[in-house]
Amino acid sequence: MTADPGYIDVHAHFVTPSYIDQARAAGHANPDGMPGWPSWSAAAHLELMDACGIAAAMLSISSPGVHFGDDAAARRLAREVNEDGTAVVRDHPGRFGLFASLPLPDVDGALAEIAHAFDVLSADGVVLETNTHGVYLGDPRLEPVFDELDRRGAVVFLHPTSPVRWEESALGRPRPMVEFVFDTARTVTDLVANGTLARHPRLTVIVPHCGGALPVLADRIDGFVKLFAPGGDGGPGAIEQLRRLYYDVAGPALPRQLPALLNLVDADRILYGSDHCWTPAPAVPPHVAALDAAATPVPGASWRSLTTANARRVLPRLEESR
Repeated sequence: MTADPGYIDVHAHFVTPSYIDQARAAGHANPDGMPGWPSWSAAAHLELMDACGIAAAMLSISSPGVHFGDDAAARRLAREVNEDGTAVVRDHPGRFGLFASLPLPDVDGALAEIAHAFDVLSADGVVLETNTHGVYLGDPRLEPVFDELDRRGAVVFLHPTSPVRWEESALGRPRPMVEFVFDTARTVTDLVANGTLARHPRLTVIVPHCGGALPVLADRIDGFVKLFAPGGDGGPGAIEQLRRLYYDVAGPALPRQLPALLNLVDADRILYGSDHCWTPAPAVPPHVAALDAAATPVPGASWRSLTTANARRVLPRLEESR
């Protein structure tokens, strides 16, 4: 670790005019109940990164993802945004990486895009929404996708999206406020209870927003898995599986959420995340300053040095570029 390294931002987003146009045409004028779409450019993002001491950012498409109901259109859009993201990475070496989008729940399309993303585009990993049209990540239909990602030892970045029947559950409020943190817990619980994580030990899974609601629900999930999940009294328990995952600190991680997460996992599982461009640029520096000022459980280390070392360990491109 260096004394003052640049953060590695594993939770950063980009949008393109074409992507926004296609999402709006599919009914997402106010995505997930937010007032509208953010703007994004590589130049503005780099300016923010330099101001905050962020060395590199892993770009991904946020909610609502790329599948708006038509498999063929989702395949085209996934390929488009992945090509666009790769161009940004290529034009700014060492500053950006890419978590590629997949057209789930279209399994055949996802498998084709995995091959293209890794073998042609050299993507750093993939981003998976917590559900797509109600298909959560532990669904047996997605097993071929996880088999292939596990075979490749892939980094899998999870991102929350609106749950099914959000019209009733969100109570008229933007879904990122509460629904996202519970949909994160819901899909990770599905991965644990259905054995997906246990069957695919070579995956490196990054859970956003300090794990959402998982830290305070972990013991409850563990108890139910042991009692009711198939084989729950055999393989690794829920707590053990959750402790193997990585977690980013995007969002208001302090003063309460990060300490709760540290009751579940060790500091070597924590990664930095800004959630920019969906988190507006003015909100990023205060978050960085709060994290820089916060104490860590590791004597002599800062959250900057810890999270950067953790990110370099799980992202080969970053380690190789040192």
